[in-house]
Amino acid sequence: MFHIFQYQPLRLITQNSLSSMCLKLMLSRPVAFAQIWKSWFSSDSLLGKKNIILMGPPGAGKTTTGRIVGQKLDCPVIDIDDDVLETTWNMSVSEKLQDVGYEEFLEEEGKALLKFSASGSVISLSGSNPLHAAGMQHMKKNGIVVYLDVPTTVILSRLKSMQVDRIVGLSPGISLKDILQFRKQFYKRWFDIRVLCEGDIAAEVVAEKVLDAVKRYQGSEMETFISTRSSRSGRSMEEDSHKFFSDVVTQGLAPDGGLFVPEGGLPEFTAGEWQGLIEATYIERAQVILERCIHPADIPASKLAEIIETAYGENFSCSKIAPVRHLAGNQFLLELFHGPTASFKDFALQLVPHLFAYCIPRSCNYLILVATSGDTGSAVLDGFSRLHDTDRQRIAVVNFFPEDGVSPIQKSQMIGCQKENAWSVGVKSDFDFCQTAIKQIFTNSDFTGFLTVEYGTALAAANSINWARLLPQIVYHASAYLDLVNQGIISFGSPVDICIPTGNFGNILAAFYAKMMGIPIRKFICASNENNVLTDFIRTGVYDLRGRKLISTFSSAVDILKSSNLERYLHLIANGDGQLVTQLFNQLENQGHFQLRKDLLEKLQQDLVAGWCSEEDCLAAIHSVYSTTGYILDTHTAVAKVVADRLQDRTCPIIISSTAHYSKFAPAILRALRIAEINQNPLSQLHLLSSYSALPPIHWGLLETLKKTGNGDHQVCAADTNVLMSHIETLIQNHFM
Repeated sequence: MFHIFQYQPLRLITQNSLSSMCLKLMLSRPVAFAQIWKSWFSSDSLLGKKNIILMGPPGAGKTTTGRIVGQKLDCPVIDIDDDVLETTWNMSVSEKLQDVGYEEFLEEEGKALLKFSASGSVISLSGSNPLHAAGMQHMKKNGIVVYLDVPTTVILSRLKSMQVDRIVGLSPGISLKDILQFRKQFYKRWFDIRVLCEGDIAAEVVAEKVLDAVKRYQGSEMETFISTRSSRSGRSMEEDSHKFFSDVVTQGLAPDGGLFVPEGGLPEFTAGEWQGLIEATYIERAQVILERCIHPADIPASKLAEIIETAYGENFSCSKIAPVRHLAGNQFLLELFHGPTASFKDFALQLVPHLFAYCIPRSCNYLILVATSGDTGSAVLDGFSRLHDTDRQRIAVVNFFPEDGVSPIQKSQMIGCQKENAWSVGVKSDFDFCQTAIKQIFTNSDFTGFLTVEYGTALAAANSINWARLLPQIVYHASAYLDLVNQGIISFGSPVDICIPTGNFGNILAAFYAKMMGIPIRKFICASNENNVLTDFIRTGVYDLRGRKLISTFSSAVDILKSSNLERYLHLIANGDGQLVTQLFNQLENQGHFQLRKDLLEKLQQDLVAGWCSEEDCLAAIHSVYSTTGYILDTHTAVAKVVADRLQDRTCPIIISSTAHYSKFAPAILRALRIAEINQNPLSQLHLLSSYSALPPIHWGLLETLKKTGNGDHQVCAADTNVLMSHIETLIQNHFM
């Protein structure tokens, strides 16, 4: 870590400036100057009285971009180095730096900013302006700060081509790369908008991107959400029909029973923008991607960065967060189990509670309802229990799970993760009942209205039906592809296939969204266990639950017959035909089946292929992989491995989502490893597995949870929606009243 005064600032000395007379007038009499240039603007200007403030490292192209933006807007252009600092000091920046030294230079530079005032201008900051907090706070009061985010390798190349003697203040013994990296923390602190500037991008293109980004920042009307069952053609003019990100995070399920989707689709990244993220950390990639998906009016970039850092900074046991590991041949594992509860659910559920807490109004309490087939329960309990004290007092969560439909360790984990605002309730039924019951509760306006009036409490959802749950999953699919590029396995643009153990269709849908945003994924392989309704559907176009009974398997998280997020995918390939989606899912609910039209099935089969795995093949795969590699797959990853072996064509790499740590399914793993006698105590099972010294090692968080809590206590209720509602009311009374 470098301290702020351990090196001197970088400075590009330029010769272009505005008229010194204009600048002196602006600096000494800003009101008079504002009156002079006010006539230059029309009343419908993009800026109005705001400034566009360009920020970034030396060599980012702030000055050139600023001139172009100013020309396009027909407004004043101000370069802080040339037009403010040198005018104020009556000497060049380099002379000032040599005269006073680095520490005093920063103070003098900050003082100049504090005296500076302008409106309706394009302002290019110096590279070191963001290091002075008071100066930047002053600038932000009347400006939109645009961060020109250029990859460090590109900046280094540009600075080298400019020759070293044009850079002032570089201290011996500290690399230029380290200085640029150090400054990023200050750039990230102040910006309102990020503009990605890939290596060979022209300044004209950067200027257009700046204008587009400012337009997006100024108005959020284009980033509304609709229900998958909406029958409206085009946008309704009714005020209450506009749902923004903050609305869908808190509401979860649409009032008509559908799922929220972005009306304008997902943002697209250019190939160059993706390539600029190849060397970025996981947290940096997450922030860039999520900034494009979440409008700053809902969550400002600075707050989003804070939330992402909180979610992923210390809660994951692997510094890479979601590492990609070579398994064998052309197969790679995306390890999604390094979070605190050992499953891919942690990626969303370490993040979503903080998004939720930021978005909800302070005047109401919220109870989060969750149905889980295994991994979601402990992840959501852990995530919401990590909220700040004040948020835990107004936000609570109840997790409903099939009492006899999860693994013993999963059950112990859900019970052990209970806290003062987080509870688990076992239900004497299967996951499909739990999920259906929650949907019925949400659409029961009498009950939800009663809770609001009587207890001041609203209900919300944290299942993958909540749009915010899908966004973090997009990040790790994109990140996996970028890691393969960074490792030299593929070049950007080369295709990969994805294979995912699939139950509720959320994880594989997120991968499809990543493709829509520009990641070159070729085929999506949907892997099912013996509950293979999705396999049959993808192969035939017929979704048929008639006569099917849920089978309890070793891969319990995908023991699902009604795949909720499939509705979002069908809405997408049906070009937003909400009436068709409503018809299909009403038919499924009332008659137990539906059939896709031929044209939609053809579309679906261009994206998806599917297969399923028996229990015997699942255990055999675990044994085989361990015998040949020393690596232990969990039961869900083994399902995906079996299906991938059958369906891949081996013409490109295939990324298999490893969705949970094998420790969670110790009895099945020990059986697969052909251990004759298995102790029924979950902690003993983990100790036995740890003796194998396998890869990956036993999950630290799971082991600690079991050590601390044992089985504990939890409530169990009958499979009756009215009984669940009674439990909900009681929990609200006990926590909020």
